[in-house]
Amino acid sequence: MTGALIAVSLKDADDALAPLAGYIARAGDKRGLFENIGASVQTSTMHRFETSKAPDGSLWPPSLRVKQHGGITLRLTARLMRSITYQADSDSVQIGTNVVYAAIHQFGGLIQQAARTAVLHFKTNKKTGQSRFAKPGKADRAQKAAIGAHTITMPARPFLGLDDDDEREILSIAEQWVAGEQGGAPA
Repeated sequence: MTGALIAVSLKDADDALAPLAGYIARAGDKRGLFENIGASVQTSTMHRFETSKAPDGSLWPPSLRVKQHGGITLRLTARLMRSITYQADSDSVQIGTNVVYAAIHQFGGLIQQAARTAVLHFKTNKKTGQSRFAKPGKADRAQKAAIGAHTITMPARPFLGLDDDDEREILSIAEQWVAGEQGGAPA
């Protein structure tokens, strides 16, 4: 035979191929990988509620409540933030929420309010004589009012998505998982 040839033989082939067995086992069930990714993105998403920042780094427009009374946008009860969860299986992970009003906050949009009548409750301040809205049980008077049809424009305040840090963290998680350092089948 002309040309060049190199031959490689493995003595103790089982020892040399043992690390591959761990990779093969982890590739068969990637649930651990996706569980770790889900937990990381869930934490990152919840952090956005603390910083009021979208995945692209832009600040959320402050809510009317925050402008008038202070606080943090989308955090009055923290229900939406606490509802962020993930579901992982051996092929994927989904991060989201089942809160009905989540979509209007994520994407923004228009809310059409139909015309209606309502009973408004007031309480009069004895010192100043001024009236203010009150809960029905604390009110000293009530008044029926007609409320005209109107549209509310809700700005987008995206909380779901991946930022640059998330992408780096996912790559790190994947590298550790492939190396058998976390969340997978034993190596």
